[in-house]
Amino acid sequence: MPDLKITTDLRTSPHLKQVVTVPQIMRNVVYALLPVCAYSVFAFGLSVLLLLITTTLTCILTEWLYCRLADKPSSLDDWSIVITGLLLALTLPPGFPLWMAAVAAFVAVGLGKALFGGLGYNVMNPALVGRAFVQAAFPVAITTWTPPFLPGRFQELIPTTLTQPFMIPPDINGWIEQQRVDAFSGATPLALQKFEQIITPLPDLVLGSIAGSAGETSALIIILGGLYLAARKMLDWRIPVAVMAGAIIIALPLWLVDAARYPDPLFVLFSGGLMLGAVFMASDMVASPVTPWGVWIYGLFIGMLTVVIRLFGGLTEGVMYAILLGNAISPLISNMTQPRIFGSRDS
Repeated sequence: MPDLKITTDLRTSPHLKQVVTVPQIMRNVVYALLPVCAYSVFAFGLSVLLLLITTTLTCILTEWLYCRLADKPSSLDDWSIVITGLLLALTLPPGFPLWMAAVAAFVAVGLGKALFGGLGYNVMNPALVGRAFVQAAFPVAITTWTPPFLPGRFQELIPTTLTQPFMIPPDINGWIEQQRVDAFSGATPLALQKFEQIITPLPDLVLGSIAGSAGETSALIIILGGLYLAARKMLDWRIPVAVMAGAIIIALPLWLVDAARYPDPLFVLFSGGLMLGAVFMASDMVASPVTPWGVWIYGLFIGMLTVVIRLFGGLTEGVMYAILLGNAISPLISNMTQPRIFGSRDS
């Protein structure tokens, strides 16, 4: 039998096929967010455009100031701060006063990122830290909504946009009536379901023809952005899938038991900020677990807690708090789900 010569080429892990830098990943996340931002501007007009510009520029300025004061190299070129600014704007109401948006952006970077040492060290998603602050500080402004696709949205601003600091925002109901909008209650689909048991049609939720935060627009565009990042291997697809699965795990049995009281799973998935949070916020690489089992537990926890807060809590929306709590326990989840080292013995 002739001798066989087998050539092997064994190397230690990790087996990287390509080198992807942090700026490249962050830049692609911005690319995925731009269609969401563009549709939001299309739906709500100039006020959202100014909102996006205000939060992004304030985040950039705060990051630059932090680097100068801390005597650290500038981190503006990694694009992460742009993501924070865009995501923050998308979590705010379209007519949110710009000075309040600037405060939210300053807190997002100052408390949510710089306090922990900058990119790679933040415990929680910075954009949601800023949003949580203004939720507590300005409860009326954060729950003032306007309908989308108003006829004059590109000719004039929503009256509350240019509210002066520490002044009471004007009542926008009269302005909405002047836009020839009939029967607008000022409620989001989640509020209508929670307090009046009115279910918004699914097409309106998918296409974003609803009142809500600037980012509660087209769920379809958000999903396409997530698929783009997943295809580029710049998003762990397991996290958004787990978030949605967790939401269904809680929503489906309740709906089957009492459909008159509890919404169907599709409404749960496509209403509010669940889709935006699952795709672009829960998947934060720094604040999410790193273990294979950990990402599933983390995502399921966020999805389940979101529905519990929505249906049984005093708030109509629970995505923000669910993600922040998920971020907080992420290190614990990673530690508990660490794979056992080959050859080691359990202590």
